[in-house]
Amino acid sequence: MNYIFRIAETHEIPLIWNILKKAIERMKKGGSNQWQDGYPNPEVIEKDIEKRIGYVLTENKIIVGYTAILINDEPEYEKIEGDWLTNTNYVVFHRIAISEKHLRKGFSKKIMKSIEEYALKNKIYSIKADTNFDNTAMLKIFEKFDYTYCGKVYYRGDPREAYEKILNKNK
Repeated sequence: MNYIFRIAETHEIPLIWNILKKAIERMKKGGSNQWQDGYPNPEVIEKDIEKRIGYVLTENKIIVGYTAILINDEPEYEKIEGDWLTNTNYVVFHRIAISEKHLRKGFSKKIMKSIEEYALKNKIYSIKADTNFDNTAMLKIFEKFDYTYCGKVYYRGDPREAYEKILNKNK
């Protein structure tokens, strides 16, 4: 199989939105309140792509996953109720989702590894992220990838569980 993690392109917005829309439905069915308020939406994806922060994982040129990756750009993280492990440069990812047809095939692991590679390539050794308290799938990923719980951050008035991972500089 040929896997590529790359910047998303404008013409891919409908495919990416379909992946996110299905993830929103799965979250609702699973009892999570995350992403049940009209966010994310196609306009968010369009802005990600315009800013060149939207990334897709492809398998043989088919989009199987999406995420947005930013560097030092999450104002809500400055207001954490708790403490980050570091106060240095960091990579943050948002809106991670896997295509319905490609669930439970290790693609979330591939995206997480790609985010780590992105950070290391940019000589950044901290990754920060957050999720809803009831997003069990993402909470399991944080645990599996050795993220440390750091406290709470708030989006649109709702609390999110905040996590950080420090990467090994020698990788």
